[in-house]
Amino acid sequence: QVQLVESGGGLVQPGESLKLACSVSENIFNFNAVGWSRLAPGEREVIASINVGGKTDYADSVKGRFTISRDNAKNTVYLQMNSLNPEDTATYYCYVRILRRYTWGKGTLVTVSS
Repeated sequence: QVQLVESGGGLVQPGESLKLACSVSENIFNFNAVGWSRLAPGEREVIASINVGGKTDYADSVKGRFTISRDNAKNTVYLQMNSLNPEDTATYYCYVRILRRYTWGKGTLVTVSS
């Protein structure tokens, strides 16, 4: 069973940046895609993904502010988050996907507050 461990969450002020990392226990090319979602009260949203070919996709709510990337040698997926605002406060989860099967990490909390 693949294991995913997120890191990098914390408390930041509006307008600041934060970079999350997700360490995957297997070769990330074993999966059709890897990505990030977030869970705020009452809402889960898939916000960024990158497929095996390198194509990225973003939710409208983060497009232009967040960037997903991967380090293939380290089997690590990153989420660079810029211009954070209080609406970005959530628990962020990374995932890997094979066809329609998702495996999730345990999440890392991001709080944006002044």
